[in-house]
Amino acid sequence: MALLTSSHATTKGAEIALIDDAGSITWSEIDDRVNRIVNALRAAGLRTGDTVALIAGNTRAWFEIALACSHAGWTYVPVNWHWVADELAYVFADARPTAVFVDARYADTTIRALADERADSVRIVVHLDELDGWIGGADASDPPDQRLGGPMFYTSGTTGRPKGVRGSLSGNTDLGPEILQLVGAGFGRMMPTGGRTLLCGPVYHSAQWAFSFLPMIAGSSVVMQHRFDSAEVLELIQRHRVTNTHLVPTQMKRLIDLPTAIRDSFDGSTLTAVWHGAAPCPPAVKRELIRWWGPKVSEYYGSTEGSIISTITADEWLAKGGSVGRPLDNVEVIVVGDDDRAVEPGVTGTLYFRNRMGMDFAYHNDDAKTAAVHLEPGVFTTGDVGHLDVEGYLWLSDRKIDMIISGGVNIYPAEIEGVLAAHPAVEDVAVIGVPDEEFGENVKAIVQLSDGHQAGDELAAALISHCRGLLAGYKAPKSVDFIASIPRTGTGKIQKQPLRAPYWAGQNRSI
Repeated sequence: MALLTSSHATTKGAEIALIDDAGSITWSEIDDRVNRIVNALRAAGLRTGDTVALIAGNTRAWFEIALACSHAGWTYVPVNWHWVADELAYVFADARPTAVFVDARYADTTIRALADERADSVRIVVHLDELDGWIGGADASDPPDQRLGGPMFYTSGTTGRPKGVRGSLSGNTDLGPEILQLVGAGFGRMMPTGGRTLLCGPVYHSAQWAFSFLPMIAGSSVVMQHRFDSAEVLELIQRHRVTNTHLVPTQMKRLIDLPTAIRDSFDGSTLTAVWHGAAPCPPAVKRELIRWWGPKVSEYYGSTEGSIISTITADEWLAKGGSVGRPLDNVEVIVVGDDDRAVEPGVTGTLYFRNRMGMDFAYHNDDAKTAAVHLEPGVFTTGDVGHLDVEGYLWLSDRKIDMIISGGVNIYPAEIEGVLAAHPAVEDVAVIGVPDEEFGENVKAIVQLSDGHQAGDELAAALISHCRGLLAGYKAPKSVDFIASIPRTGTGKIQKQPLRAPYWAGQNRSI
């Protein structure tokens, strides 16, 4: 049997393990299908250490393939389904996948990307609507030589294209799949044992993966919603007796904005753990959700690179008002001043982190960027600025790196600036985040025009359309402002603080 599912298949094989928009599957069925997927891919030529790209929505098949990779020593790349063909072809060139799994919703974009010469590593393409037939005749026996595989998430960088994050669980190591059982068990302590998880955000996001895939390994069944619908979230929680879920602030706001009649009809008594993170949450939104759902609403701070760093309960947050909590027992937080030395509690500096279990990460194909975010081996920064108070609580004050967080998604201006700079109407450009009540921040482009071009709504719309043709829609600016000159330092670096200041004036936060 597959190590990660065998015990659940033995103890509760007939119980439902996964539920998606199209149906459900039991623990025994998953165990069988994971074996077949591993054996089918090995028969097709996949070897330990190979990479698989997974271009699919929140589906049962996504989890099945991820589990198969976790047992066969394959790194899998959870692809952002919003990406356009050019972005996808870039990831094919960088990750060098041997196999690609794609669901019908993203087949057209994937086919265009596969036609690009940058996709020359791909030898196997499986459409998920053909998966049953593809594995139907495969060997269902236990695969030999089971070996740890895991995800490599792509996170946008401050310069250029997104970078793959290779963590200790990404695969191609001497570890076996059982290490994931230990991680899942540890993560499971944040959740009710043997509960039922609701996944209502895209599983290609590292946080959504961690708060669904890892609880599943610990024995939680998973109910998934492909696209977030706040009223349906309440209905799914009620119908499936969901015990735990993960939210981002945008989802929290959409929930509390539901009509009173819908809110009043929600019982929610099965819910025992509601986690939120991925972006700063407006205090008024969080207070209202706590008032509605009670103290089961907890917050975490973390990153794709460093996983979960700190947590804070609702009661602690109400008392502390703004902290992101105490670091986990296995995480050391080091606050570093401008002289690269640790500072005392209460003093603000760049935040660095060390995982006491020895887990670390590297950026795929980018040793220079990996080195730049490490103070020393095993001690890394996310680029955030903050301090620890005397009680050990962590407070964030700013982002040192040039990043926008919109709806819980990291967006890096450099990528957008590079696309806009290629437009003939653009002489110079800066992209910044501006306040947004629902999404936290929205993307704004500030453009210095080339000679012969006239500022106006028509040109702004054309520039936004230009971005949408080359970037995922969520990266495209929501608005464009025109100015006479982009301010730069003597060394040519854009001065974004004076550009940001007018939009953030009067706000009680800077991130």
